[in-house]
Amino acid sequence: MSGSSIPPQLPPSVPPRPAPAQDGRTRYMEPAVDVGGPRTVPVTRPGVPAAQPASPPMAGDPGNRPQSADLHPLQADPQRATAEPQSVEALAGAAAEAAPAPLDPPAEKPRRAGWVGWVLAVAVVAVAVAVSYATFGLAPVVISTAVPLVVAEIGIVVLLLALAATVIRRRLRLAVQRGRSQAQEEAWSRHQQFLRRLDHELKNPLTAVRAAVADLPQAPPHELQARVDVVDAQARRMARLVTDLRKLADLETAALSLEDVDIAETVHDAAQAVGEEGAARGGGPRIRLDLPQVPWPLSHVRGDGDLLYSAVYNVISNASKYTSPGGTVEVRGREESGTVTIEVADTGIGVPQADLPAVWSELARAGNARGLPGSGLGLALVSTIVRRHGGSVRMASREGVGTRVWLSLPVAGPPDTP
Repeated sequence: MSGSSIPPQLPPSVPPRPAPAQDGRTRYMEPAVDVGGPRTVPVTRPGVPAAQPASPPMAGDPGNRPQSADLHPLQADPQRATAEPQSVEALAGAAAEAAPAPLDPPAEKPRRAGWVGWVLAVAVVAVAVAVSYATFGLAPVVISTAVPLVVAEIGIVVLLLALAATVIRRRLRLAVQRGRSQAQEEAWSRHQQFLRRLDHELKNPLTAVRAAVADLPQAPPHELQARVDVVDAQARRMARLVTDLRKLADLETAALSLEDVDIAETVHDAAQAVGEEGAARGGGPRIRLDLPQVPWPLSHVRGDGDLLYSAVYNVISNASKYTSPGGTVEVRGREESGTVTIEVADTGIGVPQADLPAVWSELARAGNARGLPGSGLGLALVSTIVRRHGGSVRMASREGVGTRVWLSLPVAGPPDTP
């Protein structure tokens, strides 16, 4: 057409580009038709003041053409509108300029340790404020200056306590481990020692039996009876050993038959039995009893009567066995603080000091008693019986002078007695 230049129209599929307003807000330009010709009417968002319309460009005046920044790319260059279609990236960029800024991503959910730390911090501050109030009064100025100091002191104390608790816990764990290891080593050592003693106790009678029957078919008739007597004696010895071992094993777990035991009568019966056995062998040491009668006799003891008799008998029998026929065995009794103590003293061969710690163990024999008969289980039985009754045993000895043995029993019986 002649007389005026008509601005190129946008394709219907392309939205108009928003033009920036002078006050920094965005306005939208929409085409409108009027009687006087094409014009643009500014459309503003609600609540945003409208910008002043720009002066329309003069036809045929290139110098008065608006800057390309104020026009849509297709309006700025009509040739590109028909030759080069707008790219998707450019349209996306234009839409991004008009889109509102994205919201910040939501913060991550705090971990449990975080809020636990805040709770502890609040608790510490609360304690500090309470301590400050109690110490410095209610003056806000004093509290505001004292709280940091109190918090620091509490933090230091808590830190020191935590370190101390850690050190103590570690030391206790190490002590328990050392104690357990030491107990295992001691148990293993006792087990090995017991096996060595058992081997020794069984080897001697077996050796004697093998020697007695080695050339039995070629032995003269007058030696046959002597060899039979040797085999019989050693067989009896091994039978006693096995019986004592079985008794010792049963004592550890067998239930006690508790009753009211007259301990003075038990001591008298055991001493009388040992004296009769010594007389049957052709003589033994003198056995004297020293049991209190006035102002009152020994109290009765709650326990297993048969086992207590066996314990007292074994101690008196040992004293008689290791004392020469001209010696003396004294049996004394006393009571103190609810405990009855029976003491057996002798003038026998005594026990070497090096052997005293092991005399209460199974199959233990003193070095100066190897040639005398015995299984080495008598004192072990005594110790187990007294311990099962809640009592204790003790020995003192001087080699070549004599020995003293104490059996202490609670009158009330074992601790687990109802």
